[in-house]
Amino acid sequence: MDLQTEDLPDGIKLVVLSGRMDIAGTQQIDLRFTALTATSKALVAVDLAAVPFLASIGIRTLVSSARALANRGGHMALVNPPPLVGQTLIAAGIDSIIPIYPTLDEAGRGLRAAAATG
Repeated sequence: MDLQTEDLPDGIKLVVLSGRMDIAGTQQIDLRFTALTATSKALVAVDLAAVPFLASIGIRTLVSSARALANRGGHMALVNPPPLVGQTLIAAGIDSIIPIYPTLDEAGRGLRAAAATG
């Protein structure tokens, strides 16, 4: 599992994940992902385009970081999950906790709107 980050010009932190978010993959990125996403007030877009598989432990990492981020006044959005991963997120009801967008542009608009409303 790989994790890359980029600070976008519009104030959004982009986190790009690639690889399987199974037990082994999630353990590889969990601490770094949490430190990058849950420790400050930020707008975070998590790109899942290169994540072909998402297990419950991966879902837990996403949700716990999103909740910690929200507690600090930040917001998280998931971007461009592959069909299987998107179906898994929706079936688990994660889209009611973390919004899912098909593109980074749409996620950016959603994050900025969420920040503007509090």
